[in-house]
Amino acid sequence: MMNSTEIVQETFNTSMSNIPRLRRSSVVTEIERLKKSREQRRQKQAEKKEEKEALMNSFPGNPNWQFSVMIKEYRSTLDLKPLKDSDPMKQCLITVCVRKRPLNKRELAKKDVDVITVPKKDLIVVHEPKLKVDLTKYLENHEFKFDYAFDEYCSNDTVYKFTAKPLVDTVFEGGMATCFAYGQTGSGKTHTMGGKICGKSQEYKGGIYAMAAIDVFEHLHSPKYEHLKLIVTASFFEIYQGKLFDLLADKATLRVLEDGKQHVQVVGLTERVVNSVDAVLNLIHGGNQARTSGSTAANPTSSRSHAVFQITLRSSRGHQIHGKLSLIDLAGNERGADTASGDRVTRMEGAAINKSLLSLKECIRALGKKGAHLPFRGSKLTQVLKDSFVGENTKTCMIAMISPGMTSCEHSLNTLRYADRVKELTFSSDGEPDVCPDFEQEDSDIDQDYPPEAMVVDEEGTEPRSSATQQSNTTQLCNANYTTQQCSIDNTTVPPCYQQVPDKSEEELIESLNVWRAKCSECDVQEIEVLSGMKQPYYEKKGIVSRLSQIIEDRINHLIELNEKVKLFSQ
Repeated sequence: MMNSTEIVQETFNTSMSNIPRLRRSSVVTEIERLKKSREQRRQKQAEKKEEKEALMNSFPGNPNWQFSVMIKEYRSTLDLKPLKDSDPMKQCLITVCVRKRPLNKRELAKKDVDVITVPKKDLIVVHEPKLKVDLTKYLENHEFKFDYAFDEYCSNDTVYKFTAKPLVDTVFEGGMATCFAYGQTGSGKTHTMGGKICGKSQEYKGGIYAMAAIDVFEHLHSPKYEHLKLIVTASFFEIYQGKLFDLLADKATLRVLEDGKQHVQVVGLTERVVNSVDAVLNLIHGGNQARTSGSTAANPTSSRSHAVFQITLRSSRGHQIHGKLSLIDLAGNERGADTASGDRVTRMEGAAINKSLLSLKECIRALGKKGAHLPFRGSKLTQVLKDSFVGENTKTCMIAMISPGMTSCEHSLNTLRYADRVKELTFSSDGEPDVCPDFEQEDSDIDQDYPPEAMVVDEEGTEPRSSATQQSNTTQLCNANYTTQQCSIDNTTVPPCYQQVPDKSEEELIESLNVWRAKCSECDVQEIEVLSGMKQPYYEKKGIVSRLSQIIEDRINHLIELNEKVKLFSQ
């Protein structure tokens, strides 16, 4: 069989080179262009595949390696200037700072992605992973600016230097200071305040509690303050579901009341005299052992209470308060979704925690305007800290703790937005600060003069002593004479003028709550029986509907009755 060249030679009696080149068809040209384009495209795809495999190998086992690459590229464009110990300190009435912890072992095992960047000493960037409609992955970078930003390489010493250390000077100058750690459960609050956690033990010498105690005793014996002859006392209590428990007295229940001067008093609080740092560490160790903790979806060993450790300076003569430093390890804030899988107690804990944290934010924001109303009665936490909010010489420091993992990105954003709102200190257009309602007013209308009291116990013994000797002017209210020596004897003694008279509406409300809980349990059992009946091959639909309707109606009737009791109690 002849080929094309032989056919041409035989037909035209000449060679191929002598035949004029025929004009190529546009179709042939287009086909060749498409072929060339396809080859180039395939070559690029092969190169991208090789590059993708190389990147995947650099992040082995990480399903979110694309986000890791994007974050790495973003960080490569930054000029990092982290906070240093030599940087100057700011003088602020309210200091708001953020600390990022490193990825923990659990996050590293899950190949979690670090989505937090600290490019400057006062800047935090959160790389929020997102998906487009076409499933293309991209990052939304959120920037937050605060007084200080601590990256994962900052030690507790550095954090203390810029946060709680200036507050010690404020206390010795006769002021009230508060430093608290806020953030998601498991973000490092207890590590920052109490020290490094090693298994089930904790090294308290490396926490803010211990470092503040060291500075307090150094100031106490310094020539500048030695002439004041001050006594250092310490107290430690927790706030759990709106109730106070003394961590230095076997978790005895405490009461928060107001005296005639509108000073908030924690009745029965144990206040021990301490003469050394070791004595303070022993109190911290004992208090933390008694602190309430629990398990949540976010943290198996979550602190479920606010721990308040107070160092008070008193004059050696009249035991008058010279200054007070409150160091607070707040309970971890959580979304409702994190506690939804838990039991009823866990959900109630989460609700109480979030309520108190909201009240704390509102009080701190109200500090930005002198003379503004402080909604400190919004929760027991803010009520106890009233003296830190009211007064000319008060300072507050907030340490917002954030977790770096991608799985905690939403929590970290919520924490930073909370801290950002605190730092803004904005007010409405009419000049009034945002306030929350006063939920609880315990004997706030007492207009008689009653001296502040606290149970003061020496290290070496348990003999208490009164912190004042002035005669109380409440005999007309109490219909009996009552002296101040009687009010500080033990944790259970309460002045008659402060004792609450049993309220009939309160008893009815408690009874209605018990009836409601019992009825709910009964209805739950009936609903389970109905569901079991519906699983049978044949069941009577009308009977099922009738029974469910009756159960729902019973619930509604009891709920209406309970609501009436609540309204009566609120009056």
